[in-house]
This record gives sequence, C-alpha cells and structure tokens, in this order.
Amino acid sequence: MEGIGWLSTLPPLVAIYLAIRTRQVIVSLGIYIWLGWTLLAGGNPFLGLVDSLNTFLAAVGQPNNLKTLVFSGLIGSLIVFTQRSGGMEGFIDWVDERNAVTSKRSVRILTLLISMAIFTESNFGLLVSGSVSRPLFDRAKVAREKLAYIIDSTCAPKCILIPLNAWGAYLIGLLAAQQVARPTALLLSTLVLNFYAILSLGLALVVAVFDWNIGPMGKAEERVRMSGQVLPKGGAPLISEEVSGVSKKEGIPSRALNMVGPILCMICVVPWVLWETGEGDLMGGDGAAAILWGVIAALVLAAIMYRIQGILTVTELIDDLVLGIKGLMPVLIILALAFTISTTTTALGTGIFIAQAIYSWMPVQLMPALIFLLSCLVAFSTGTSWGTFAIMIPIVLPMSEMLGLDPSLTLAAALGGGIFGDHCSPISDSTIVASMAAATDHISHVRTQIPYALLAASGALFLFLLCGILF
Repeated sequence: MEGIGWLSTLPPLVAIYLAIRTRQVIVSLGIYIWLGWTLLAGGNPFLGLVDSLNTFLAAVGQPNNLKTLVFSGLIGSLIVFTQRSGGMEGFIDWVDERNAVTSKRSVRILTLLISMAIFTESNFGLLVSGSVSRPLFDRAKVAREKLAYIIDSTCAPKCILIPLNAWGAYLIGLLAAQQVARPTALLLSTLVLNFYAILSLGLALVVAVFDWNIGPMGKAEERVRMSGQVLPKGGAPLISEEVSGVSKKEGIPSRALNMVGPILCMICVVPWVLWETGEGDLMGGDGAAAILWGVIAALVLAAIMYRIQGILTVTELIDDLVLGIKGLMPVLIILALAFTISTTTTALGTGIFIAQAIYSWMPVQLMPALIFLLSCLVAFSTGTSWGTFAIMIPIVLPMSEMLGLDPSLTLAAALGGGIFGDHCSPISDSTIVASMAAATDHISHVRTQIPYALLAASGALFLFLLCGILF
C-alpha cells in the first residue's frame, strides 16, 4: 500500500499530543489507529473503523506478538506469586541482614547493575530489574519514576552495545538484506560510534551514583520524600494495584528463596531457549518464545516450591495466577494497540515520507547529524526503534555509499536515533513495559525521562556533527 504524504504524520502527532495532554494512553493509541486507517480509506470514518479492527485482530494473532502478550500477562502472575509467598518480603529481609543496600544510592546502583546484567532480551531485563527493585525503591522512598528511568535508559542501549541477543540478530539480518558483505563486522564497528547509547548509559550511571535530578524528576523525588506518595496526583500505575499491592499470606515465613528461585529459573531458561531455537546461535534465537517459556518455567517451579512448603493451596495458586493476568490487563491492551500501530505506520508510510522530505536538501558534512535527528523523529513518531531501523537502514546504507560517507558512522547515527525516539515516545512498547515494571504512571515516566534523554541526545548530536565535519 502506498503512503499518503504529509498526512501520514497526523496520526502519530495527534496520539502523542493526546497521550501527554490527557494521560489516556489507551484512548490515544486507539485514535492513532482509527485516524490512520480513516485517512487510508479516503476519509471514510466507518471504513477506517472496520480496517482498524481487522488490523488489530491480525496484529494480535501474529505468533511473536501473541507470545509477547501471553508472557506479559504471566509476568503479573509471577509478581503475585513472589509477593503472596513471602518471597519478596524475604528478599528485602535478606538484603537488610547483609547490609547490601543501606542507602538510596545503593538501591539505585543495585538496580542499574541488575539491569545491565540481563542483556539477552530488552523487555525481559526491564521486567526482572523492575519487579525485583520496586519494593526496595518504595522502602527507601525513591521515586518510582527514577526506577523506570534507570531500567529504561539502560535497556535498549545495553542490548545494542552488547549485541549477543535478538537485537544483534535482527540488525545483522537487516544489513544482510542490503547485500552488506560482512554485516556482523559492520555492526560491531558501530559500537564505539553509537554516541547516544553510550551517553545514555553514562548518564544513567551518574544519576544512580550522584542522584542528579533534572526538572520533573526533582519534583517526583520531592513528592516521595515529603509525602511518601509513590504516584503523582491523578496518576495511576500501569500495573494494577491488585498486583503491585499484594501482601504476604498471613502466618507463613518470609523466605528470599521463594522469589529468587523462580527468577533464577527464568534467567537460566531464557538463554537456553534462545540457544535451542537459534540452533546453537543465541543471536538467532526466538526472543519472544524464550521469555514465554522462561516465565512458564518460573511459574511451574514456584507452584511446586510453594506446595512442598505448604504455603499456598492449589486453589490459591490458580486464584493468584488469574489475579496476576487480570492486573496486567491495561498493559496487555496497550501492547496490543502498539503492535497494531506498527502495521498502521507501515501502511501510512510515515517514516519513509519524513526521511525523503529531509534528505533532499542537507549538505553532506551534516548528514550523520541529520540521520541521527531523522531517526529520533521517526522513532518518536512511530514508537518503535526496530521499526525505525527497518525504515532507516535501507535508506542510510545506499546513501552512504553514494556520498562517500563512512557506513559505520551513519549506521551508528541511525541506530542511536532509533533508541532515543523509543525512550521518549509515550507510544513506545519498551517505555510502556518500563512503566509497567516500575508500577508507575506511564506519562509521568515519559515526562521525567525526556530531559535526560534530550541531554544525551544533545551530546550525541554534537559528536555526530563533529565527526561529519572532520571525517
């Protein structure tokens, strides 16, 4: 299907404005989809609604998307399990006994280290680091927005700088499709030039160590410090209070093993499934299937452990399983809409229109900086870094060859811009999952993260501009 020119920019702009203005993310995403298909239907709102529903059903039915929705729901069940069994409380007690986390700084640093250690899959790292660290943040009276920022700002950057994962496999596949002779070598050559990813990680480290608060983040920290309110006025956690607020069953001991055991099981199963599905190649494995089976294995182990200890009955386990899925229903709806937006954006031709509109008038020396800015814009508008890569790489590589530019530099600019837009867009799936994992208000997370992302992006833009002029 052909694009519709400048009109293709209206749905993402309207959705982003509405999401920030009203905080109604689900409604905003729904309007994005309906408006997009209405425009593609020649302005017929009824046909647009029919096409929207058909696209939604098709997107949800895609195997990888369906796996993602299932494991996202089951993550809610795992969180309920670990809280109801006393595992979460036992973990906090274990940390206290060993004085492992004695200050707000140590809580932040521990979270950053946990997030950095899990680089096999982006959403998996968000879910584990967020669910483990959230009770520590609440107890230390550190804003949940800061938790969401730390895990989100380390998520995509670490995955793209340590590409032994689905990210690496995906990018190598895109490069191979462009007839690149040595795609792996080209991808590796971008690592030291991906200035945004490097600066984003560095800034997250600075915030974790020195508690540097900018703008809205400072207000969030003051709110928690003064009143103990973990959420802003009028805000709501993306994960239901039914899940995040589950208490330990009365009369049972608090054992850290009841949380650590299932999570370690999940961490071990994920790379094993990646290895199996990739036929010996971790980078070629099925990331969605790996997380799904990892969560299932963790739930099965947890159920066995709790029954052996006599903590939870079979009926209680089933009730908590359903409760966890029910509590994650808002994020499941948002993720399903985000998948539908990906198809809608492709049909609209938004990214291609923006790229072609700007490339025609920019001097060669400024091209690396322009590519970075353009990728930022495309990713922010579409809410997907992977979609941005798919749009930008077929444009950037042939252009680099034609203009005599260093492909490592231009590719790094495209990749970095995609990550920045993904960080800042309220319709980004990774931003949504970060809000869910931290149990914070989604728009509040976006607002508090944007200043840091803009700071890292400004530094990256300067470096791409400098490299374009010098090299």
